Amino acid sequence: MRVGIVCPYSFDAPGGVQFHVRDLAEELIRRGHTVSVLAPAEDSTPVPDYVVSTGRTVAIPYNGSVARLNFGPVVAGRVRRWVEQGDFDLLHIHEPMIPSLSMLALWVADGPVVATFHTSMERSRALQAISPVVVPMLEKITGRIAVSEEARRTLVQHLGGDAVVVPNGVYVDRFAGAARRPEWEGTDERPTVAFLGRLDEPRKGLPILADAVGPVLAEIPGARFLVAGRGEAAQERAALARYGDAVTFLGGVSDEDKASLFASVDAYVAPQTGGESFGIVLVEAMSGGSLVVAADIPAFQAVLDGGRLGRLFSRGDPLSLARTLVEVLGDRAGTAPVRERAATAVRRYDWSTVTSQVLAVYDMVLSTAHARVSEDPRSRTMFARLRAATQAVTGGGQAATGGNNQATPDGGTQATPAGGTRADRTSAARASGTEPVAGGEEPSWS
Repeated sequence: MRVGIVCPYSFDAPGGVQFHVRDLAEELIRRGHTVSVLAPAEDSTPVPDYVVSTGRTVAIPYNGSVARLNFGPVVAGRVRRWVEQGDFDLLHIHEPMIPSLSMLALWVADGPVVATFHTSMERSRALQAISPVVVPMLEKITGRIAVSEEARRTLVQHLGGDAVVVPNGVYVDRFAGAARRPEWEGTDERPTVAFLGRLDEPRKGLPILADAVGPVLAEIPGARFLVAGRGEAAQERAALARYGDAVTFLGGVSDEDKASLFASVDAYVAPQTGGESFGIVLVEAMSGGSLVVAADIPAFQAVLDGGRLGRLFSRGDPLSLARTLVEVLGDRAGTAPVRERAATAVRRYDWSTVTSQVLAVYDMVLSTAHARVSEDPRSRTMFARLRAATQAVTGGGQAATGGNNQATPDGGTQATPAGGTRADRTSAARASGTEPVAGGEEPSWS
């Protein structure tokens, strides 16, 4: 079949949704399907042949993280052309609830549509405010997928309806068969612990780990901590620097090095404070053989089966994390049964299984479809309503999350970069609902 997949987040920066879209597309292609992925990306960013770029993006705070999105009339035109020329049997849209490429595609398209919901959030004033416009649009979706029960709960809570849960996928054997790196391997006297995540995103929990290192070293002086990920985090780096060679910063790591890291260390720590709907990195770590020590947020409790497949500590509590690490690092042999259970359990997340589940949803949707994907003739007037609703929520300004997008002579866009003038950044912030308001709240799309 011919499948069009829409990714709202930029391929310029790695992220969970981008990896999910990439891996699903490649698995579908391996099974003989024709796939085109529509996603934002800079012209200079190398992307696979199956990716069609919609241009540059602007960084927007979203759900405790930073998303790179584009959204506006010029981008809508590109989406329309992609839909018209794609001749798709089915459209698969990711994250249609946020003003992004995915929402535009849902407005533009008519026909068989599957949507995957990745996000977990407690509340969303913006979504509630625009729900009169968004909910009718979501009725165009004929198959709904949530990557976890947490993502499903968010969908039901904010927009109603329901979804089948199909988890994120992992190529389990790539992690299980990864080469070990001697410099990362631990011993009884010098066990190793890995952290992987954006260093400058507080919700990823590096400050929690930084406060736990001292108590761990007091009990296990030879313990080593390997910190992988991009971002500055000057305060945390300074706090960890006082431990000397007990802490090593690896910087950003490749997919190959990530797999080797998980195959080599004794434990992987996930101290996230919230905002996670699944926890794909936990599955990757378990696939590689690491014992996972994770915060007891709902998404991680689900992946670790309440602690059967790893160890849980109290969210946001460095001393609880330290106690748990001391326990598992001091009894490496005793954790073997946990690792064995985890190695078996992760098979259900392998892309061979997950892709079959996604295809089952496709088959269900196509069994009741009466036409292929085409342009919805109502889309031009509906987009005007969406822009008006977005402006009402964000306090006016330009309803385009791609900055000051303007048409150029060649039909492209000229977007103000994130590092533009204060007025430029304020305009983009207003457009996305992220301009700071009185009281210090951040009214982003979370």
